[in-house]
Amino acid sequence: MYGFDSYVALGDSFTEGLNDDLPDGSFRGWADRLAEVLAGGRSDFQYANLALRGKMLDEILDEQLPIALELKPDLVTLCAGGNDIIVPGADVDAVTERLEEGVAKLREAGIPVLMFNGPDTKVLSVMSVLRGKVAIYNTNLWAIAERYGARMVDLWTMGPLHDRRAWSDDRLHFSPEGHRRIALKAAEVLGIPVAADWREPWPLEDHPSRWLDSRRSDLTWTKVHLLPWIRRQLRGQSMGDGLSPKRPQLAPLLPLDALDVTESAPQQQAS
Repeated sequence: MYGFDSYVALGDSFTEGLNDDLPDGSFRGWADRLAEVLAGGRSDFQYANLALRGKMLDEILDEQLPIALELKPDLVTLCAGGNDIIVPGADVDAVTERLEEGVAKLREAGIPVLMFNGPDTKVLSVMSVLRGKVAIYNTNLWAIAERYGARMVDLWTMGPLHDRRAWSDDRLHFSPEGHRRIALKAAEVLGIPVAADWREPWPLEDHPSRWLDSRRSDLTWTKVHLLPWIRRQLRGQSMGDGLSPKRPQLAPLLPLDALDVTESAPQQQAS
């Protein structure tokens, strides 16, 4: 319908879809939502999502990229390196050079690539310290996209993502509404018309956020999310250990009842 008959998503938890929960306990996420738009209800459209939470860049390039090269889909989305650059002492430039190798291989194979840069973490208490590293990484990613003719979904400048409601409580993953807006933005970058607008203002809030602005919430977040992450890093463990990708092969999409990437944002509440 839009020139794409097959789509493969590569990446980590962002592309897997955490924390955009489905009723069965699995995750939907922006990539699934984008695939639904690309399919347009067609039974012959095929989609694979090889992304897995906790994956580092080398794992994505060594495990997922070869499958995409073999499948040769009409589109590959690639968002990787985020887990690498947040590690203390990480060399952002070295991570970028490694990512460029993957983009080069995809483009040399004639596969269109849609890249994603990192979001602005200014709104996130504690996590805002990463803004500088993310900004450097993003600059490098833009250069890669220009060199290889890849398209870019610029998460950093997406105004709606600067709202705390775009994020889940772990301050690392997006909320369902955040995923929905990212899918809409990705469709726009690909030139695909959608009924909804990712720029739509958020509804007014009756009460301020419960988790971003207090010392108590920072302590709770540190205990529940940050410390376990540090322990996994020290032990060489990953959230994805023992798990498999949710869509490891190209296959037709099954319709999702009452779930639509183009559905409107939550209705505005009275202030």
